[in-house]
Amino acid sequence: MSDPRRFFAACEEMTLAGDREVFDGMLAAEHAGPSAELDSFLQAWPGAWYWGDDGHTRLVLIQGSAPARPERWLWHGALLILFIICTLAAGAVLAGQLVPPVHHTIGQAIGGVWQFGLFIARDGWRTLHLGWTFAIPLLAILLIHELGHYFTARRYAIDASPPYFLPVPPNISPIGGMGAFLRLRSPIYDRRQLLDVGAAGPLAGFVVALGVLIWGYLESHRITAPLAGPQLVLFAGHPVLLGDSLLTLALHEWLLPGAGPIVLAPEAFAGWVGLFITGLNLLPLSQLDGGHVLFGLLGRRQRWISYLVVAGLLVLAQGAPMWYLWVGLTFAIGGGSWAHPDVIVPDRPVLRAGRWTGIACLVVFALTFVPIPFLP
Repeated sequence: MSDPRRFFAACEEMTLAGDREVFDGMLAAEHAGPSAELDSFLQAWPGAWYWGDDGHTRLVLIQGSAPARPERWLWHGALLILFIICTLAAGAVLAGQLVPPVHHTIGQAIGGVWQFGLFIARDGWRTLHLGWTFAIPLLAILLIHELGHYFTARRYAIDASPPYFLPVPPNISPIGGMGAFLRLRSPIYDRRQLLDVGAAGPLAGFVVALGVLIWGYLESHRITAPLAGPQLVLFAGHPVLLGDSLLTLALHEWLLPGAGPIVLAPEAFAGWVGLFITGLNLLPLSQLDGGHVLFGLLGRRQRWISYLVVAGLLVLAQGAPMWYLWVGLTFAIGGGSWAHPDVIVPDRPVLRAGRWTGIACLVVFALTFVPIPFLP
């Protein structure tokens, strides 16, 4: 590959984390457009490239300068298999085919994890297939969400790990897990990268969750019962009342018109969980997807929005104490702050297309956020 410097009138070079080489600069006048020579060069470029402005006068080239590290596929695969087992078991509980033990102390809960493993290893695995109508849709939502992050990161030559799934037995978590995440092992260069990587997961997952929820509502039904909630799911025979987002309210009023609470089918609960997680992730705090997106849009001004959001969550916590936990968790994830950390080039704004992507995320957040997720 020939030297890219000849295409630039001015170019800054740097190495990121010892394994990513960046060329970032203004194109020479004869190569703006781009020229046929530059176009041919970009098609053969072994790394990532993108425009740094809407006028296509600034070009960013990134390539790896070290061999790709081997992935721990056995570890990722083992976590995925355990996640599938736990979500299938949670689905079997929703189907009324499995009753998890009730634990009153942390010690009992930890012991229950071991008991769950023994139960599955002996003959409990025979009941797991009964939970597929919950487990498979939920897995699809989470997997598409994480793959959105993964492939967008790869598009920018960011070193990203495959997804880590977090399995939790249904005696502790009613959904069989705590979601999934991936690690970005090389630094984010600019706000365009940050916004695109942060937005790709929730936008992709939202599309799948919306389809799953529509399917699920068509499988659900209303009942005439004096329950103070719009919808509920039966977990081991006990009703758990769930709150509404703007989107779930509109959908169930459209698909299931009438009075009385809705008993959610397992598919509908998977869709509700998927949209709920989307809304949580799009809160513009610290290292959540919403924090990435808002920092991409506003830069360091994201800090002030985060303080307003935390204040709003503390107000909501008066009716839904789980928001205290989420405020504390996002503070810890952010390393003691709700402000998003800087990228390497924090002052360069995103392109016009990126602003529309950010606006789409804000709309999805407004549609999916559930102020009071669980009702007493």
